[in-house]
Amino acid sequence: MKTSLRFLTTSVLAGLSFSAFAAVPAGYPTEYQKVIDAATKEGKVVVYSTTDTKAAGPLIKGFETLYPGIRVEYNDMNSTELYNRYISEQASGSGSGDVVWSSSMDTALKLATDYAAEYASPEQGKIPKWAVWQNKAYGTTYEPVVFIYNNKLIPKDTAPDSHIALAKMIAADPAKFKNKVTTYDIEKSGLGFMLTVQDSKVDPQYKENLAGMAKGGLTVQSSTGTMMERVSSGENLIGFNILGSYAEARAKNDPALGIAYPKDYILVLSRVSFITEEGEHENAAKLWLDYVLSEKGQSILANQADIPSLRNDIEGKNDIDGMTKMLGDALKPIPVDESLLEYLEPAKRLEFIKQWRTAAGK
Repeated sequence: MKTSLRFLTTSVLAGLSFSAFAAVPAGYPTEYQKVIDAATKEGKVVVYSTTDTKAAGPLIKGFETLYPGIRVEYNDMNSTELYNRYISEQASGSGSGDVVWSSSMDTALKLATDYAAEYASPEQGKIPKWAVWQNKAYGTTYEPVVFIYNNKLIPKDTAPDSHIALAKMIAADPAKFKNKVTTYDIEKSGLGFMLTVQDSKVDPQYKENLAGMAKGGLTVQSSTGTMMERVSSGENLIGFNILGSYAEARAKNDPALGIAYPKDYILVLSRVSFITEEGEHENAAKLWLDYVLSEKGQSILANQADIPSLRNDIEGKNDIDGMTKMLGDALKPIPVDESLLEYLEPAKRLEFIKQWRTAAGK
């Protein structure tokens, strides 16, 4: 009798859907349970992302713990690879990502204009209005763009504290900085192109400063990791337009890496995410996007992945309020809106790259 009862109990528990263990988040409408149930039947969500797998690991673990019936299939790519792969798959009608999550804000918004599903996240009231575009594309982070330098070869008290100071430092001693200055290759990195365009919009002395920074010759790369490695080793002395989130995470365990936050202006990047309109796992995609924007998800990003939160209610200093208290009016968030698309028009993009190469001496 006892054996039969145990068997019956086990059978009933096994028959319950995983969604029974995933409660509707506080403050969400009760009908959100239908999204959870449908997502559990889908069983997985496919994410195309430029956030490296190591940084995203805690977020993935948190999501799969909250929704144990849903597996995250995470694809880590650079911004140009993501764009080309996604647009090719959409054109061919083959399987693709259910969610795009990219640091290249302009190319992500370009994809969103053609392929994003409209979805009003229950979390959107907790993030800035400039981070939401037409209930389709969402900014998800608040990441200052910084300078990095080898602090064994450049003393901290001489590190540049503005774009003008960086340009003057290099121009004053081009022999010392010959092929020792690194930044993004704007032809190969979508993120690098976008940041350079934003520099040109914000900095009234952009061309002059770029020419000064390039006085000894620029060494360009397609990834932040490569630039940090080269500066840390001393192969390069200094780098600019570096994601502060990655730099801060590395600097915790790398005493050779110094970080400088410019005082004239600090671009703030927000990784853009959207749900694919024709995605195979649309409900699981909604859960993922909402989780990334939620207090739980943003807390994981801020305190475990070292990626600053777009919200202002996260414990610790690594959120929008903490960044504002530390860096003040120098912060210049890049809005998620149509202005991002201006330089993606082919002729204008090619002309901008041509002008950049001329100013940079490339």
